[in-house]
Amino acid sequence: MRKDTKSENKNWFQGVVEYHETTKHHPNRYARSSGYLDWETEPNPFRQYEGVKSLPLPLTNNDSEADYLALFKRESNKFREFSLQNIATFLELSMGLSAWKSYFGNSWVLRMNPSSGNLHPTETHLIIPPIPENDDYGGVFHYNPFLHSLEVRTMFYESFWQRIHNHFSQEGFLIGLTSIYWREAWKYGERAFRYCNHDVGHAMACLSFSANILGWKVTYLNSLSSGEIGTILGFPQTKWKEFEREEPELLLFVNKWEADGFVPRTIPYDIISSFEALQFQGEPNHLSKDHVDWEIIDDVSSMTLKPRTDEETYRYRDHDYFEKGLYMDRGAKIIRQRRSAQAYDGETAIRKEDFFAMLDKTIPRSFSAPFDIELGKISVHLLLFVHRIIGLETGLYFLIRNDNDYDDIRERCHAHFLWNKVKDAPQTLPLYFLQEGDYVREAKGVSCFQEIASDGAFSVGMIAKFRENIEKHPYLYRHLFWETGMIGQILYLEAEVHSVRGTGIGCFFDDLVHQILGLNDNAYQSLYHFTIGGALEDKRITTLPPYYHLKNRKELIG
Repeated sequence: MRKDTKSENKNWFQGVVEYHETTKHHPNRYARSSGYLDWETEPNPFRQYEGVKSLPLPLTNNDSEADYLALFKRESNKFREFSLQNIATFLELSMGLSAWKSYFGNSWVLRMNPSSGNLHPTETHLIIPPIPENDDYGGVFHYNPFLHSLEVRTMFYESFWQRIHNHFSQEGFLIGLTSIYWREAWKYGERAFRYCNHDVGHAMACLSFSANILGWKVTYLNSLSSGEIGTILGFPQTKWKEFEREEPELLLFVNKWEADGFVPRTIPYDIISSFEALQFQGEPNHLSKDHVDWEIIDDVSSMTLKPRTDEETYRYRDHDYFEKGLYMDRGAKIIRQRRSAQAYDGETAIRKEDFFAMLDKTIPRSFSAPFDIELGKISVHLLLFVHRIIGLETGLYFLIRNDNDYDDIRERCHAHFLWNKVKDAPQTLPLYFLQEGDYVREAKGVSCFQEIASDGAFSVGMIAKFRENIEKHPYLYRHLFWETGMIGQILYLEAEVHSVRGTGIGCFFDDLVHQILGLNDNAYQSLYHFTIGGALEDKRITTLPPYYHLKNRKELIG
């Protein structure tokens, strides 16, 4: 087990900073990548464990009638038992397929969870108690979204699960997320580690929202080390193809939500070690016939592995949402229709009330999805380029998501910024007006000259409290990207419910963003960008149902 000493932390901190600086984009030098797309080595976006039993999962016939706000609020969602049918629904609405697209003979598939470049480095594993569909065995399973099935990697008796149940003192199951760096590195090169961790955050929010519809809650087990998660998932027994191994990210516990409920954030050593005695089966399929070795990604991955730590609980705000009782759409419908915009019309404006509602959802609240997954302390704030918001002046705005950082951020930014609290904004929304002006050109310029940043109604730069977090605990480098990914998924859904469309932006000139704010060191860093507006649709692209390729599967008939 790795020792989390101060000297090691200092070395790892320096290494993480070096990676972060090296992988910044600049107008005259982009982060290194292959420079072209080698279609002959494009990674298979679907992992399959070959040679194992597979449990086909039923697809959802009727979505929950819960409205959109019920994705966030918990009180009105009726608990559904932990059956295979409901676990299937949970996976379908979080990590499953959302549509097929076709254009002049080329087809590709979209998923519920967003991913940089639609490359999907995130894999999902479950540890489930004994179920009738698995001959009354429990086990560790890999979720295959293409086939909507669970691949049985190992099985165990009721007595094995009972120890896990006794530890948590309640019904539920475990779900693990992992990353395959090569999928993103194939296109994005050395910057791929960033994007993989964005996608982990996207997935965390997706799982939390989907669970909430079923009356379930997802909690991050923040005490566990990366190695312990790998042991639980059977990775030491897995024969990986070179460059295609899965890296353990996190483990979550899914349980029935109760206002006074408690979930331990750890798993005892003896339970973890018992997984070593299980016989894990299945050989990971080959994803590419050739690879490029991005050693810098392996280095930063090693420096940000999480050691075992004390378990922590976190509490956030508890006030109500600004916009309530106005949603006619079902939550599941909004999840299913989420897409990433490819271009904007440069005209569509958003009402300021809708703008406030979008930002309000990004404020963490206890007892509300997705942030009551309890990732950790709030570390990400939002720089806003406002272009077309009805009732607001164009210019720069800033949303403080953690009031404790207000004074520090203000002191580090340009002295001429106004920091005026925005009139008409909810009292509970710490939104500040910095400077009036047309920032269309700047928004486009810092986003690698992409028009999606200037043609929308507004764009966002996610500004993270960087140095203090990483210097103390280098593994928090991943967590900062996870937090931005969770915010990104909220903005995706908020755009859909307000009849516009969002898209994440991974290509931006990091230090030009910092210059706009006046930040001159790495106390805060821009980690992810996003934009929302009126999307232009390509009418030449045909849309097909997500699982039409499984139309002959027996459980889909009737």
